[in-house]
Amino acid sequence: MAGQRAPSQLDVARLAGASPQTVSRVAKGESNVSEALRARVMHAMIELGYRPNAAARAVRLGAFRAVGVVYNTLGPVGIHRSLEEISERAAERGHATTLIPLAASSTRDANGAFTRLSEMSVDVLIALIADQLQADGSLRLPKGVPAVVIGPPVLPGASSVDFDQAGGAELAVTHLLELGHRTVHHIRGPENSFSASARMLSWASTLSRHGRRVPPPERGNWSAASGYMAARRLLEVQKPTAIFAANDQMALGAYRAIQEAGMRIPEDVSVVGFDGIDEVAMLVPPLTTIAQPWDRLGSEALRVALSMGSGAGPETVIIPTRLVVRHSTSTPKGVS
Repeated sequence: MAGQRAPSQLDVARLAGASPQTVSRVAKGESNVSEALRARVMHAMIELGYRPNAAARAVRLGAFRAVGVVYNTLGPVGIHRSLEEISERAAERGHATTLIPLAASSTRDANGAFTRLSEMSVDVLIALIADQLQADGSLRLPKGVPAVVIGPPVLPGASSVDFDQAGGAELAVTHLLELGHRTVHHIRGPENSFSASARMLSWASTLSRHGRRVPPPERGNWSAASGYMAARRLLEVQKPTAIFAANDQMALGAYRAIQEAGMRIPEDVSVVGFDGIDEVAMLVPPLTTIAQPWDRLGSEALRVALSMGSGAGPETVIIPTRLVVRHSTSTPKGVS
C-alpha cells in the first residue's frame, strides 16, 4: 500500500522471536547462528518482505560493489565493445555498472559527471572520454574514488589504459613504405582528440625517419563523410598513391572518393585504416587496417580499477595494436 512503512529489522526480530542482533547476523550471512534460528529469521524476512539496507551494508563492508563509467559518446563501434566488456566482466564479479554521459567535452562537465557518480555511491570510476579534456589543473576527481582513464594519462592520481596509438600508426606507414610508396598521405581525426593527434604525429615522424616528404594532412572528424571529402581534396591536388586514414570510417569514405574519380584500390591508390572494425573485412577490396582489441581495453580498465579499489596504486597500461594486411594495399605502379 502507498505510504506503508517498510518493515524494519526490529519487525523481523519480533516476528521471529529473535534479537535484532541475530537478525543482523543473518542478514550479513554470518555463521554464528543456529540453523533453526536462521530458518525462523529467514521465514520472517520473507513473510514481511524485509530487504537489508544496501547502503548500510555498503558502509559496513566498505564497498558498494558498483563501477561508475563516464563517457561522452557511444558513437564509435569500439566504445560500444569496451563498455560491453566492462559491464559483463563487472557483472561476473558481482558489480553493477552505472553510466553517466557528458553533455559536452569540457572540464566543467566532466567535473559535474564525476560529482554525480560519487553521489551515486560507486567504488571505482572509469572515464571513457574519447575527446580531449584539457589537463589545466581544474579537473577534479571525486575524493576517495579510484579512477581509470581510458586514454592517455591526463589526470594526476588516476590510472591510464590505452592502445599504442603511435605504434599502430607507425605500423601502417611502415607497411606502405615497404611496399614501395614514396610517401604516405594522411586523413587525420579531429583536433580535439588525443588519439587522432598521436596517430598524426607518429605518421609524420615515421615518414621523417625514413627521409620521406611529409605532405600536409587532410582534416576529418572520424565520419565516413569527412573521409570522403578529405580524399576528394587529396585526389584533386596531391595525387596520392597511398592514404593512411586515422580510422576505418574515414577510410570507407576515401574508398568512395577514389572510386568516383575512376581510380582503383589498390592498383592506383593503396588505403590503410585504423580501428579494425569487423565491417571493413567486407569492403571491396577488404581494407588493410590497424586492429585494436577493444574487449581487452575494457577488461584491462576494469581490472586496474578494481585493483585500485583494493588498495593498489595507479597504473599506466599500453595495449599493443596489430597490422591486418588485406587487399587494399599493394606495390605502386612503376615499382617492381
